[in-house]
Amino acid sequence: ADFDAKKKRKVAEIYQALNSDPIDVAALRRMAISEGGLLTDEIRCKVWPKLLSVNTDDLPPLPAGKELREDNKDYQQVLLDVRRSLRRFPPGMPDDQREGLQEELIDIILHVLKRNPQLHYYQGYHDIVVTFLLVVGDRLATALVEKLSTHHLRDFMDPTMDNTKHILNFLMPIIDLVNPEVHAFMQSAEVGTIFALSWLITWFGHVLSDFRHVVRLYDFFLACHPLMPIYFAAVIVLHREQEVLDCECDMASVHHLLSQIPQDLPYESLISKAGDLFVQFPPSELAKEAAQQQAERTAASTFKDFELASVQQRPDTVLRQRFRERLRGEERTKSILTKPRTNRFVKLAVMGLTVALGAAALAVVKSALEWAPKFELQIFP
Repeated sequence: ADFDAKKKRKVAEIYQALNSDPIDVAALRRMAISEGGLLTDEIRCKVWPKLLSVNTDDLPPLPAGKELREDNKDYQQVLLDVRRSLRRFPPGMPDDQREGLQEELIDIILHVLKRNPQLHYYQGYHDIVVTFLLVVGDRLATALVEKLSTHHLRDFMDPTMDNTKHILNFLMPIIDLVNPEVHAFMQSAEVGTIFALSWLITWFGHVLSDFRHVVRLYDFFLACHPLMPIYFAAVIVLHREQEVLDCECDMASVHHLLSQIPQDLPYESLISKAGDLFVQFPPSELAKEAAQQQAERTAASTFKDFELASVQQRPDTVLRQRFRERLRGEERTKSILTKPRTNRFVKLAVMGLTVALGAAALAVVKSALEWAPKFELQIFP
């Protein structure tokens, strides 16, 4: 009953902030961050636009899907990703309803990309868009996603992954400041930060199976600085301190452990911890260390990721073939790349590493080694 009273009080405070003139956006941010977030989807429809300063009175009409799909360079990839997104819809939803939503999802994505040619689609983007679609419906989702894509998600939508890698480089300095022991362990395991890539670029939408947890995190991220998801990622790793330290200290084992995200995380306490860390160690303070990590990611140091990535591929012979040819070229030109140790290769091949990020690791490495041709990569299974 106490919880209900608290909830009622919070709903009243949210509506009070919405109805004040001017709207009290600072109060709405506090509500979105504090325990329970924005509580209901009905409230989210009203508050999310305010957090992104989107004017809901003036939403552009949605274009017809047919025009969008013709001659669109991203259409085929978006179609593939959306078709694979079944588990992002509520279990038990009738097929025809889900299929209708999937069509809307494709249209929203293509619409945003068409209006913003500077943005590049990435795999995992649809995981963010579907969250908005399910909470606020297609018209509002389109406006919110467009704003988000030109702000919070901007770095993920560059032609290269350099900025995304740079954001991932904030992860280790945060862990180091809070728990040097875990940091040292991860460094000696040479695990890198690839395990957190899908968390970051989908705002955890791809990896959490309970939709309530996803929207709770979206409340939090929408109210905060664009780098908050990386603080949250750090907090998840820190929360699993014991598991990490009990793990075998090698790249394959630690990567495998960390990329399997536990579904029963204590979200509220992790959210408040992430908020605390952000205040204690703001991005400006971490930037120097992140830049240092970026500098260290030369071809030689990224080869470890590359090794890991190459055995995580599906047995897709064409890709492997192209990969080997390119690798032979690489080895001729880059004598600094040492030959991979076969024992690690075998070990990685034997362990059922998370397929989810195999190709993502490749994409990061690919941009690190500046390979020109674009791989047709499937980042998510």
